[in-house]
Amino acid sequence: MAIMVGRETKVIVQGITGHQGQFHTKSMKEFGTKVVGGVTPGKGGSAVEGVPVFETVHEAVEQTGANSSCIFVPARFAKDAVFEAVNAGLGLVVVITEHIPFLDAMEFVNYAKLRETTVIGPNCPGVTSPEFGKIGIMPSKMFAKGDVGVISRSGTLTYEIVNALTEAGIGQTTCVGIGGDPIIGSNFVEVLSRFEKDRKTKRLVMVGEIGGTAEEEAAEYIREHVSKPVFAYIAGRSAPQGKRMGHAGAIISRGRGTAESKIKALEAAGVVVAQLPTDIPGLMLGK
Repeated sequence: MAIMVGRETKVIVQGITGHQGQFHTKSMKEFGTKVVGGVTPGKGGSAVEGVPVFETVHEAVEQTGANSSCIFVPARFAKDAVFEAVNAGLGLVVVITEHIPFLDAMEFVNYAKLRETTVIGPNCPGVTSPEFGKIGIMPSKMFAKGDVGVISRSGTLTYEIVNALTEAGIGQTTCVGIGGDPIIGSNFVEVLSRFEKDRKTKRLVMVGEIGGTAEEEAAEYIREHVSKPVFAYIAGRSAPQGKRMGHAGAIISRGRGTAESKIKALEAAGVVVAQLPTDIPGLMLGK
């Protein structure tokens, strides 16, 4: 099994005619994703990589039976794109777009929750299930089918860790890049709960970073609700207070959100925390 992306997943790409939309539509199709349509206002009736382009999400869903969306539209149009996807009844919306205004993200994340639509992102690499496909921009070649579920705030660290797992002969069920912005659609706890219910996922990898309290909240949830072994890496051990490091959400403020506090909370919950991202495969194999 897998979470979020499975055999029944049918994807539309909002912003499919842009450079990123075209490039990643091709990559998703090559990985086995069922990309059934695209949406770009004013470009309806055309095609990209053999995928029909529609004027609206509603039309695309009506014609293709899509249940998921991948959003590549520019930041200033992203809120409207998410609202359109939610209103069309899509169950999963993956927002790749970065630099989305804080209030825009807050509005569409809250609206999606009210309508029971799962949002991944914004500013994320997406979701990949090696057996079924991917929605997003993760490099295809590094994945292998297996029993490890991966959840990460960092795209780059996701790639490094997944590649190390695959090279060590450890495959994955699903990899979810939740994004590093202060406002995101799905957090660690929400994704952990899905992995806990997934029978094929036997072990978990969690990649966090400084800033916020998401990792501490995840640690508490793991302590109370997760029965599977969890391995983690926290980026930003040497980051100075008050300076943003990489993601908008990666900032230590008034002593909160430090790497040390997150590591302490995770270890107290029984999580094995790696010193380096590439140490995770060895820890899993007991080396």
